[in-house]
Amino acid sequence: MTRQDRPQSHKWMVLSNTTLGMLAAAINSSILLISLPAVFRGIGLKALDPGNINYLLWAIIGYMIATAVLVVAFGRLGDQFGRAKMYNLGFAIFTAASIALSLLPGQGDFAAMYLIGVRVIQGIGGALIMANSTALLTDAFPENERGFALGINVVAAIGGQFVGLLIGGLLADTDWRLVFWINVPFGLVGTVWAYLKLHDAPNRSSHTIDWLGNISFGLGLVLILTAITYGLQPYGDQVMAWTSPKVLAFFAIGIVSLIAFVVIESRVAKPMLDLSLFRIPGFAYGNIANLASGIARGGLQFMLIVWLQGIWLPLHGYSFEQTPLWSAIFMLPLTIGFLIAGPISGYFSDRIGGVPFAVGGMVAGAASFVALMLLPADFSYTAFAGLLFLNGLGSGLFVAPNSTQIMNSVPARERGQASGMRATTTNAGQVLSIGLFFSLMLAGLAASLPATMEAGLLAQHVPEAIAHQVANMPPVASLFAAFLGYNPMGELIPADVLHALPAANAATLTGNQFFPELMSGPFKHGLVFAFTFSAILYLVAAFASWRGGRGAEAELPESLAAEAAGQR
Repeated sequence: MTRQDRPQSHKWMVLSNTTLGMLAAAINSSILLISLPAVFRGIGLKALDPGNINYLLWAIIGYMIATAVLVVAFGRLGDQFGRAKMYNLGFAIFTAASIALSLLPGQGDFAAMYLIGVRVIQGIGGALIMANSTALLTDAFPENERGFALGINVVAAIGGQFVGLLIGGLLADTDWRLVFWINVPFGLVGTVWAYLKLHDAPNRSSHTIDWLGNISFGLGLVLILTAITYGLQPYGDQVMAWTSPKVLAFFAIGIVSLIAFVVIESRVAKPMLDLSLFRIPGFAYGNIANLASGIARGGLQFMLIVWLQGIWLPLHGYSFEQTPLWSAIFMLPLTIGFLIAGPISGYFSDRIGGVPFAVGGMVAGAASFVALMLLPADFSYTAFAGLLFLNGLGSGLFVAPNSTQIMNSVPARERGQASGMRATTTNAGQVLSIGLFFSLMLAGLAASLPATMEAGLLAQHVPEAIAHQVANMPPVASLFAAFLGYNPMGELIPADVLHALPAANAATLTGNQFFPELMSGPFKHGLVFAFTFSAILYLVAAFASWRGGRGAEAELPESLAAEAAGQR
């Protein structure tokens, strides 16, 4: 059944169901950032113990890695076996994993490994949803309406990441298991609804799976993203493990696997990813812009959480335990700007073209990054909220035209892999941003925090040996304490030492001023580097959007041009 043969209501049904799916998948990618302390307390693990840092990192990014690695392959499977079939399967897997997480059994190491394993399975379901929802929408809507439809869908995908922070904070305050149960009713409704209403046209392309391409791409991306995860952890007496043999080996094997993937894809008859698509300017430059903006956007989310939870909120009277929820609330202007601009830019880009919105949004976002790094660590919230709103507005203006440019640039039968590639650049950008911005912050903290902290501890009569030991702990512990809403000094200083101190000194160390004042100088130094890099990435995305919007249709490779002509 072609688009013309389907009832007019079909496209709105596809939009509503895929938006629900993308929202659920996106919320799930960020919901643990805020709620992990409650989850770890629930399963009886101390998150900041050195032996548990690995669990902590994998609980945060295991889901992201699964989605980043699999979306291209699942998009291609959608092209071959049916986009609706793959999307429906994804919703079912996502929902089953949500139920399994809600019933998380046991305590300690077993519970942590169960959590990580089922989160990866849930990421497989999320990858199937993300890889095929954009292609389903592009199939359902005519070209002159796709910007609006994709705007709604992509806003759900990216806005859901910010909404996940708020939901995680609210639910974790009540019961940590609700963080997982929240997905279940939406998943059940979405799965049943999708299986009843979403069906594929019968004339799919031949069912051939590129096993070598899938294995080499998956292995390469998994190893590189895993290397980033391990690279953030301490190694011997080093702050990070970027020079450890394991991390270097993962990087080397991962890069070799991706090179092998390129060679394989250029030679097989039915590749997992048709590399000739990158000869289409709209597709190639659109994905470059999406990757650059995704790295900067993920870095912004991370930096704002540390800034608010580790410095600003405690200085303004909020206890460390309250900061995860309140940081999500204070970041709402970012989400509001994004939610307002996304559908509007999609609607008007259908009518006057998307390039001005994509370029203008990234330039506005770059300006907001420059202004944010000029703020003091203890800023005025009015100015901060205005700049967050501007950043959200700029990102919202960009996402719909960018997605429309990518999807409109390829022939209809290649939309699944195009959708998968777009989702890969989005998700890989988020994981890369965690590695990049964590590294920037850890390097900055390692340079100046130990001496400052040791002097501060000694001034509060902490024994010299203990002060030296605590100050020289890997800065990842201090960073995670701020990131997760723990009282840093209460976690890092041994309890018996705290109890032995005079009450006034113990109260000062665990109060709302000591740690934020220690952090503010090193953090502000790292913030300037991070936001400068983010502004540059947004300008790269602006240039790529402008370049990709110039005459993309006329520059289709000959092998795809004839096919595209009859399938718009």
